[in-house]
This record gives sequence, C-alpha cells and structure tokens, in this order.
Amino acid sequence: MSKIGSMLRAVGLIDDAQLQRALEEQKRTHETIGTILVKLGFVSETDLTNTLGKQLGVASVDLSHFEIDANVLRIIPEDIARKYKVIPLHRMGYTITLAMANPTNVMAIDDIKFRTGYNIEPVVAAETSIMKSIDAYYGTNSTEMTDISDALDENMDLTEFEVIEEEDDVSEQELLSQVEDEPVVKLVQQLIAKAVMDRASDIHIEPYEKTVRVRFRVDGTLQTVLEPPKKLQNAIISRIKILSKLDIAERRLPQDGRSKFKVSKNKVVDLRVSTLPTVFGEKVVMRILDKENLRLDMTKLGFEKDDEEKFKKAISAPYGMVLVTGPTGSGKTTTLYSALSSLNQVDVNIMTAEDPVEFNLKGINQVNVHSEIGLTFAASLRSFLRQDPDIILVGEIRDFETAEIAIKAALTGHLVLSTLHTNDAPSTVNRMINMGVEPFLIASSTVLVLAQRLMRTLCPACKEEYRPTDAELVSLGITREEAASIKFYQKRGCPSCNNSGYKGRVAIYEVMPMSENLRRVVLERGSVLDIKEVARREGLRTLRESAVLKFKQGITSFEEIIRTTFED
Repeated sequence: MSKIGSMLRAVGLIDDAQLQRALEEQKRTHETIGTILVKLGFVSETDLTNTLGKQLGVASVDLSHFEIDANVLRIIPEDIARKYKVIPLHRMGYTITLAMANPTNVMAIDDIKFRTGYNIEPVVAAETSIMKSIDAYYGTNSTEMTDISDALDENMDLTEFEVIEEEDDVSEQELLSQVEDEPVVKLVQQLIAKAVMDRASDIHIEPYEKTVRVRFRVDGTLQTVLEPPKKLQNAIISRIKILSKLDIAERRLPQDGRSKFKVSKNKVVDLRVSTLPTVFGEKVVMRILDKENLRLDMTKLGFEKDDEEKFKKAISAPYGMVLVTGPTGSGKTTTLYSALSSLNQVDVNIMTAEDPVEFNLKGINQVNVHSEIGLTFAASLRSFLRQDPDIILVGEIRDFETAEIAIKAALTGHLVLSTLHTNDAPSTVNRMINMGVEPFLIASSTVLVLAQRLMRTLCPACKEEYRPTDAELVSLGITREEAASIKFYQKRGCPSCNNSGYKGRVAIYEVMPMSENLRRVVLERGSVLDIKEVARREGLRTLRESAVLKFKQGITSFEEIIRTTFED
C-alpha cells in the first residue's frame, strides 16, 4: 500500500474508498498516488504538500517563491530531475536542498546522493510545480547560460522567438535579419563566454532531426550544456558564420574560418571555426584558442625529471629530427611550442609550417599551409631551406614527400621538429618505413621519438583518499608492499569541477632516444616488438608506466589510467 496514501488517510484527508480508487487508477496510469489523488479531486496540492511535510518532519515549499541559481541546477542533470520529479533549490557546502514530490522515495535520494556526491536535504513541493520549474529552468530556458557575467543576469526564454523556416526556404536576406536579432546575438555570446569560463577546448553545435545539441569538450570529454529549439538552428549557425567571415549562403560545402573575441576586460580568445553539412543541417565546431592556457614552461607539462632531461638534450642537438607522436588532441602542439619557446633566441632563425597556426609565437616565423593552392608541408619545407633556417617545425609528416625533405633537412645541419600519428614511440619507425622512407635514413636522422597522451587530473578541492583493490594493484604492476607506503586518491565531485571529479589535464610521455643499439635494429628492419624490447632495456618508460607514476603521485585516478592507456 502507498505510504503517502496511508499518511493522508491517517489524518482524515481521504477515506478508504478514495484510497482504494486511487490505487486502482495507479495500476492503469502508473502515476504517483499523490498526483492521482489531486487529479481525482480528493485532496488539493496544498493540503497534500503540507500534510506530507508535517508527517515526515520536512519543510513544504512554494516553488514560485524560489529563483534557482544555474550553478545549483548543473549539479543534477535534467533527465534525473524528470525521472524522480525533483529540483535542487540551493547548496550549502556539500549538502543540497532538494524539492521532491515524494520525499519518502529513498531510492531516489540514494541514487542522487551517489551520482552527485552531495548529501541530500529533502523538502516537499507540489509535483506540478516541480515539473513546471524543470521546464522553466532546464531545456530551452537561458538560466543554464547565466552567471557568465553581471551583464547576462536576466533570463532568456528562447521559446518566444519567431519560427525560422526550413533551411531550403530561407533566403540569405532573411537569415541576415534573423541573426542580427538581439536574442540570437546574445545567445552566441553566452555560449562562447560560458565555454571559456568552463575551460572548454571546443564547442560542438550538432543538428538532428528535431533537436539541436550544444556540447562543450572539457578536459578531453564532451558534455551536453544546452538544447536550443530547432527553430533557432539556422540563425545560431549563421551568426557564427558571419563572425568567422564565412559565406552564410553556402550550406552545401564545408567551410573554415577564424574570429577573435574579447570575453572580459583582460581576456581575448581566438576561435577556429569549422562547418560541415550533415543530413539535418550544418554542424559547427569551434576550437577555443586561449593563450592563457598555453603552457610554454616545459617543467609544467608533466615530464618526469629523467624524461625531461632526455627531451631537452634532444632539442639542443645541432641537427637531426625529433618526432612527437600521438592521436589528435594529445597535446603534441603544446609540447612542440614549449620546445620552440626554450630554443627561441635572437641568434636563431626558427620557421614553422602548421595547419593551421594555432598560436602566434613572438620571434618565430610561422606559415599557414594551404594545400588547396599548392602550399603544402612539402612545398613550405622546400621554401624554408632557401630562408637560411636553424630550426624547422613541420606541423605533421603526412606523406613520403614531406618525410623525405624533413630528413634531408635534418641531415644537412638543421634541427627538425615534427609530429606523426602513431600509438607509441616504437611504432613510429615502422610508420615511416610504410611511407616509403629507407631505414638507413631514419636511423641516421632521428635523434628522439616521443609519444604522449593527455589524461585528466583529479580535482584538488574534492579528491578523496582510498585504497585500491588487489586486482587494481596487480593490473598496474604495484605490489602490496609498495602500496602500503603510498596515498592513492579517487574522484568525488564538487562545484569547483562541475561535479566531474577532474579539473585540468596533464601529459604522460614515452621518451625514446635513438641510441646506437636502436639504430642497429632499425637498419636491420626490426619489428615494433624488437624496437620496443631494446628501448625497454635502455630505460624506456611506457605510457602506462608514466600514467601509473601520476597515480602514485596522487595526480590522477585508476579509472583515468584505464581510459587513456593500454596494458603493457
């Protein structure tokens, strides 16, 4: 029997017959007993909430008197709020005051407590009021986008905008008039400002059949932040295209552009914008280039001391090639920029070919490659050799032609820095051989190969100590005796890290200097396993081992090691 129904019957608000009818109706509709009793007119919502509050010893609240802060809303996702018919009202320390239609739902309280890491203080509110508040504060309401600055305090109800026609029926002139409307202008500004505030590296605007999804990539993972009405899709995307000096009338071909934004008094960011036509409209990705987040101090990148010394020695060589490998988004550009920063002296001519140039570095000659007009990496390299360079950076070695010129430059008295897409340092050699480069050229030109990844760091404000299981220790190669003297930490989640448990990222490295023994294996066309075996004997620390060190240092979690690295 319903606990709520029993309470109401006990205080005389309903009788047995009314309760029985409500229970029968519940079998048919699967609604809560409180909702059914209100619908049947047996009890008012006010009487229901007041009675529940008194009987349970919790406060009953009128949600019309509350204005909920956006930071509090972010603690509980919309789907969870709707599932349990709850809405957070405010936060005090690690306790959330939670308005609930049914405060007796222990499962809901336990689940939310587990998901958020917060203690729950329940209060009772009318179910209809809770659902209205969820509709108002989540979804299309602009509250999610507030708290960016004092100038963006007021709510922005996106549902009040005029409907935009289907893309094929919208003229360029109509789009121009729509995108200059203040609400659209403001929404785009809010998105960018909020992304910068949340330390996002990318903004994704993704059109679907009936919805539009906006996601931020924060610390390497994507998070949904907003789902504006489908009718705003064209106006939002066109506004971004205008800011990036792209053609708003061209919606059939991909486009690339850039723009610059001043998001606060002392903060300016560059945006690299890419559009891609999809079945349901143009997808937009904006890469946020914030110079404040660019780490040029090599000591702060995440190197272990011995690996840092190996890398510094390699980039100090008078000539030769240093290769940095890893997937897209693994921090290769940051590592190379930090190397260039340490090498940048008035008596040195440094030239770079990049696709595209992400940050402008003072005192360094940087070139944007444009393959569509013939300015490829290879063509840029040929021109560089006529510009009396000392150090050359090639954004990426993609083909045999680029590899050949880079190697020739390294063999003729130039230090060449470049990147490749490989999974680890030993496989880099085979990748170049597969491009058509002769082993003797690789062996004679390569000074060092560095593989890297980025892994999330635990939030210092909320990380908590824990003891790994025996299975976890074994999987990481840590003995019980070793573990006894180490403090290990795991994620928790707090407002400082948007309840993710992580804040920021650090690089892990696999540093492989090209020793005489390794050169011999390369010349003999040894396999990846042969190269790795020799490198391990000479002190190579793998990516997994580098990650384990970060775990031992209390910087990251066991889960993050498993997510970012393979077992050796």
